[in-house]
Amino acid sequence: MGVLPRSTASALVMLMLSSILAGCLLGGVADGGPDADDLDIGIDVLSGGVFQGVSLKAGADLSVYIPYLVLDPMTGFVQNSTIIDIRRGESVQISILPPPRNDEAFLLIAEHGRKLWPVRDSNESWSTWASRGGQRDSANSITKVAGESEGMLSTVNASSDAAAVVNYARIPVVRGMAGAFSEDEGGLYSTGVVNGRDVYDTLAKITDTDPSLTDIYDGAQGYLDRWAGQGNSAYEDAAQFLIAELSSYGLEVISHRFEFTDIFGMQNPEAYNICGYRYGELYPDEWLVFGAHFDMAPPANAVLLDPHDTGSRTYGTRVGAYDNTAGTSMVLTAAKSMSEFKSRRTMVYCLWSGEEGGKRGSDYWTEYYVKGDNPEVTVTNYINLDMGGVNWPGGGGAPHGDPDPQPDENGYPKDSEVWPMRIYIGPSLDHADLDQGEMVRLNEWIGSDALGVEQQQGVLVASNHSEDTWKYEVWVEQGRPEIAIYEDTTARSDHAAFQDNLGTITVGYGGLVDGYWCYHQTCDTLEEMVEWMDTSTKEYGDSKSGVENLVNSLDLITWYATYSFFHLDQEPILNQL
Repeated sequence: MGVLPRSTASALVMLMLSSILAGCLLGGVADGGPDADDLDIGIDVLSGGVFQGVSLKAGADLSVYIPYLVLDPMTGFVQNSTIIDIRRGESVQISILPPPRNDEAFLLIAEHGRKLWPVRDSNESWSTWASRGGQRDSANSITKVAGESEGMLSTVNASSDAAAVVNYARIPVVRGMAGAFSEDEGGLYSTGVVNGRDVYDTLAKITDTDPSLTDIYDGAQGYLDRWAGQGNSAYEDAAQFLIAELSSYGLEVISHRFEFTDIFGMQNPEAYNICGYRYGELYPDEWLVFGAHFDMAPPANAVLLDPHDTGSRTYGTRVGAYDNTAGTSMVLTAAKSMSEFKSRRTMVYCLWSGEEGGKRGSDYWTEYYVKGDNPEVTVTNYINLDMGGVNWPGGGGAPHGDPDPQPDENGYPKDSEVWPMRIYIGPSLDHADLDQGEMVRLNEWIGSDALGVEQQQGVLVASNHSEDTWKYEVWVEQGRPEIAIYEDTTARSDHAAFQDNLGTITVGYGGLVDGYWCYHQTCDTLEEMVEWMDTSTKEYGDSKSGVENLVNSLDLITWYATYSFFHLDQEPILNQL
C-alpha cells in the first residue's frame, strides 16, 4: 500500500525547517574543528522507523558518531551505533534506523580520527543532552572500537575517561503513514520495521468472533477456546495456524509436546509449544528467545457469564484478547519482520501453552528441551510479552465502572487516571536494590530517545517499603510515571521458567494486570480493549479514539521489544547475580 506523510501540513513545515536545521551548527565549537556546516547528509528529512540509506559527504576532514542502529554492509548485522572517519570531499554510504517515535535525530561531529566521544545519559534524549550542554560537559563517554576486519563498521565501548567538546547536527525525522488508515485508525503507527497497526490487525484476526459455518473447532472466523491441554481440538487448530504463520516467515518451526508422569505417578497435562528458529551465523548455540503464551484462561463453569451483565467476576474466556492474544500478535509481528535480518545469535520465537495452568509450556521447554536435549545451548536473554495494550497512553477508569477500584496484587490501581506500561526485569533478590542494572539502563536508553518517552519513564526502586506494596507506593512517590521500569522478585508469567531453570536474565513488557476488570473474563475481547483505551470523552489529556490509543500502545511495546532484540543480539546482558 502507499505511504504518505502524517499530514501535508506537517510535511511542509518539516521541509521548511529542514533547510534551517539540517547542516546548521547547533553545538559548541571545538577549537575551530569541523561542525555541522561541514557535513552534507544528502537528505532534508529522515524517515522514522525504517532503515534508510544516507550519504554522508565531508566538507572537511572529520569524524561522525552515529548513535542509532545501523546496518553493517559487510556482515549484514544490525549494530548499535558506529563512528566513521571521512576525508574532505569524500562521501560514505550508511544505512541508519532513524527514531520511529521521535521527531529528530542527532549526528555528532568532531575532528578526523576522534576516538573518545561524549554520550547522553541512559535516561535522557539527545535533545535534552544538547540542551544541558552535554557536548561540552558530559558525565559519560564512549570510545571507538575498530571493526574486526577491513570494511566492517566500527563499534563503541563505554569509557570512564572525559571526552572533549564536539559539535552536532540535528535532523528532522518524520515517520510515514500508511494511506489506508486515518489517524483515528492508528495510521500514525502504521509503518516501520514493526508497527502497532500490524499488531492490531493480527489481534483482530485471531480474536474474530464472527461465526464460521465451516469451522468445526470453535465455530468462529478467529481462533477461540484456546484452552491448553490434551484433546482440545480448538487449541490444536490454533497451533496449526501458528505453525503456518511462522513457517511463512522462513523460520524452521518445531512443535514441542511435553507429557510427563510426576513423582506420585500422576500424569501431567500436556504442554504444546510452537517455536520458530532462525539460526545464528556467529554463535548458533547462543539463543535469544522472544515469547508469549498463546493459551487462555479456561472456564471454571460450564456457562461463561459476562461480568458486565452479572456485576461479579467469574473465571474463564473464549477469546483472551488481552491475555494473551495481544502478546502473541506482537511476537508474530516481530518474528515476521526480524526474520528478514541476519543475526549473530539464534533467534527463537515461541508461543507457549499452559501458562494459565502454571507456565507448563515454558517450564518444560527450558527444563527438558534446552537443559535436557540441548545442554550445549545457552539462552542468553529472554523477552516476554504478556498482556500489552491496555496501558498508557489510554486511561481514565474502566468504561463500565469497576466495583472494586483497589490496588491489584502487583501494586497498581484498578481504576486510575494513569495506566502505566510495565517493563519488568529479573531475576532479582531484593526489591530495594537493582540487581540487573545493565538491563534497566538498556531499556531507559531505548525509551528515552528512539521511542520518545523520556518524560514518561521512571525506574522504581524501593526503600523502606514492604514487599507487598512497594511498587504502588514508589510509583505514586515518583509522580506515577507512565512507563514503570522495575525489577521484581516475583514472576507470574513465562519469564519465571527462564530465570528459575536457566538463570537467564529476562525483560518483559506489558500493561495492566489485575487492574483490567476483564482479566480472565468472558469480556476479554478486542472491543473491550478499545473501549478501555478511548480517551475521546475524558476531561484530561489528549482526546483520542480507542483504536488510535490501542495501536499507539501496541506500537510502543513492540518497538521496545524489537530494539531490545537488536541490542541483545549484538551484546547479550548476562545475569549479574
